[in-house]
Amino acid sequence: MARWKAPATVEPPAPPSQPTGWAARLYRGQAGLDVVGRRRILFGVAGTVLLIALVSFGVRGFTLGIDFRGGTEFQIPASVGTLDQTQSAVSRAIEAADPAASVVSAQRLGGDHPSYLIRTTSMPANDTATAKSTLEGSLHLPASQISDNRVSAAWGAQVTQRSLLGLVIFLLLVVVYLIIRFEWRMAVAAVSSLAFDLVATAAVYSLVGWEVSPNTVIGALTILGFALYDVVVVFDKIQENSRGITARSDRTYSEAANLAVNQMLMRSINTGLVALLPVGGLLFIGAGLLGAGTLEDLGLVLFVGMGTAVYSSIFFATPVLVSLKQRQPSLRAHTRRVNSRRAAAKANREREERESMVSPQPAAALATAGATANPAADVAVAASTGAPGNASKAASRTGNGRQAPAGARGSKARSGGGTAGRNRRR
Repeated sequence: MARWKAPATVEPPAPPSQPTGWAARLYRGQAGLDVVGRRRILFGVAGTVLLIALVSFGVRGFTLGIDFRGGTEFQIPASVGTLDQTQSAVSRAIEAADPAASVVSAQRLGGDHPSYLIRTTSMPANDTATAKSTLEGSLHLPASQISDNRVSAAWGAQVTQRSLLGLVIFLLLVVVYLIIRFEWRMAVAAVSSLAFDLVATAAVYSLVGWEVSPNTVIGALTILGFALYDVVVVFDKIQENSRGITARSDRTYSEAANLAVNQMLMRSINTGLVALLPVGGLLFIGAGLLGAGTLEDLGLVLFVGMGTAVYSSIFFATPVLVSLKQRQPSLRAHTRRVNSRRAAAKANREREERESMVSPQPAAALATAGATANPAADVAVAASTGAPGNASKAASRTGNGRQAPAGARGSKARSGGGTAGRNRRR
């Protein structure tokens, strides 16, 4: 008959190892990036940006384009020379026709037939014709190759009014959507973040002196959509982490929001980089290398605004939201409850550590340890404790600490007993 064999045990597969990279630790909340805890510092940074913006707006102002303040444009073929030479020739021609006139901006336009676009202050029609005749002689060009165009400031004012109306409507729709989707505190934080993006972008334009054109206004409205998308993604993660948080005692609302920021930081950075790559190509390649000057204003505002939007969605919108949420009585009580529980748990651990460090060892353990080391001392210890059994056991051990054989103990006992009997008979 065949012998029975136990079935072979199958070991369960080892769990897959988790990624240990910085991005993986950041997603799991193990990177220790405390954004919410340093919100006062971040508010200080935002306040500094706001202060610089206000000072720049008051001192430097904005360089408004010809579409907003009116003026005259001269478009001249690039074959006449460099941009500086053409700008100098136009400046001399308009000053000869109207001493109050001046050149506002000059840029190179690309394409199959490159040309220079020189913009000046507003000039009457007869002065424009005189300047154009002067340019024909100085640049040695026929009148058909030099084009002029007068732009009225009324058109720029109309663009500004329509843009402001579109901005107000956009913000109202954003507030309504966020209140329905989340709550009014998240709507306030999101609108504050969008306002910060606009102010920061405008401050850069004012400090650098870039020309504000209708393309700039269109780009500013475009970055609001991108900034809103990034803020909504972060707020959705915060809502997921904080759902039912008052019924738990493992973390506070601030910690849940900070965990959401850590989890969404890499996503926001990746989204921002992907969005900035084509915009950077539009700005640096299209406007810089290829000379597409009409794309310069749009590329500048998109590049600056999107970069600011990535920053504000993480380091401004979330701290504002947490500051507003911490004003709720329920969340304040929950925070105190969590902190009290943690303090009590910490005190218990410290007390247990102190007790474990000062508690003495049991006497029996000390006696056993000594018995194994010194057999002679075992007899004294057993005798002092009044345990004859222990004394006899200790005495029956040999010099090397091992117990004597049973026969030897019996022979010694018998011989001792015989001697005692002989002494009694005597």
